[in-house]
Amino acid sequence: MVTRRTYRPARGSSQRIVDALRAGVEVTRAELADRTGLSRATVSALVRDLERDGLVAVGTGGSAAGRTGRRPEVVRLTRRAGAVLGVDFGHEHVRVAVSDLAGNVLCAHSARADVDRGMESALATARRLADVVAEEAGVERAELLACGAGVPAPVDRATGRIGSTSLLPSWSGTTLTAALEDVLGMPVVVDNDANLGALGEQAAGAARGVDDAIYVKVSSGVGAGLISGGRLLRGSTGIAGEIGHVAVVPNGVPCRCGGRGCLETIASAPAVRRQLLQTTGHALPGDDLLRALSDGDPRVTRLLADAGRSIGRVLAAACHLLDPAVIVLGGDPAFSTEPVLAGLREELDRHRLPGAGGDVRLLPAQLGNQGQVVGALRLAARSLDGRAPLNFASIT
Repeated sequence: MVTRRTYRPARGSSQRIVDALRAGVEVTRAELADRTGLSRATVSALVRDLERDGLVAVGTGGSAAGRTGRRPEVVRLTRRAGAVLGVDFGHEHVRVAVSDLAGNVLCAHSARADVDRGMESALATARRLADVVAEEAGVERAELLACGAGVPAPVDRATGRIGSTSLLPSWSGTTLTAALEDVLGMPVVVDNDANLGALGEQAAGAARGVDDAIYVKVSSGVGAGLISGGRLLRGSTGIAGEIGHVAVVPNGVPCRCGGRGCLETIASAPAVRRQLLQTTGHALPGDDLLRALSDGDPRVTRLLADAGRSIGRVLAAACHLLDPAVIVLGGDPAFSTEPVLAGLREELDRHRLPGAGGDVRLLPAQLGNQGQVVGALRLAARSLDGRAPLNFASIT
């Protein structure tokens, strides 16, 4: 059982100072006053309190845009404010990172793992990597305040329970939150991988600063993280965004979820490889899909464009429901390429409400395979919720 430590609250005006510091590496007191709306006298008093608690440091800063004359005195968050862990469980990998509360990723490592086989060995890998990244980053165990973790399956966020019997069957019914807390010895919050991809891209990627966005992850399946009004939409049981299991082909290919003709049966990476095998008689495993596209294989180009069109038809309906400003494509890098984007745009334009969504931008993910672990770090920081300074923008 994890003992949940109690931290000195950083609420009200102090939290406004911390929020402003999260938005900039180093900020002057005058800039803090402008950003928070507090008086300079109040800002100075709050900075003194935070400095006394060791949560901020005051020193001479470098030159910056809009600053002239001698180098100003600036305020910044300290390492003593704490750090968080992020864990990304993929079907075939475990990735772990540590960041400070100023938003800097201090160290990250990954290892191949057969996560589908069972939770116990995956947790052991996560613990080993957590020890490695903490040691290499120079972070003491006591400085690690929380951990965020993601899995490729729906999660009941209230309990941390993995409910799907088909997407990650060997983990079904397990409570990952409690299990990972026992292994790591710190509070843990859990979400699915597409949601974390959305948080990561909103924090530091293609959707940075966007309040309404859809992040689509295409890999072994197809899933989406939905952000509306700056908030992540999870639904009542954690399955919001499971667009890969929208039926698109009546009586189509059987899907692992038990349905038939689901989107992922025709538009996921395995589906495209299967279609290529049926067409050519040659198997194309792993990242060879992207390599074949780079080599100009017209069959791969056509199949990826078809996958983009299929995804686009589903996203057209999602756009009518959510009205996003940005759609970000991530996961397998072959699905962030121009054939997929062009096919998606074609169907989005064809099926959306006339005159609606004209400004929606389609963008490839910027964080690559780091998106989920960055989102996990963000989730961990957000979970502190006033008990310690938070680096990332408030999102629930």
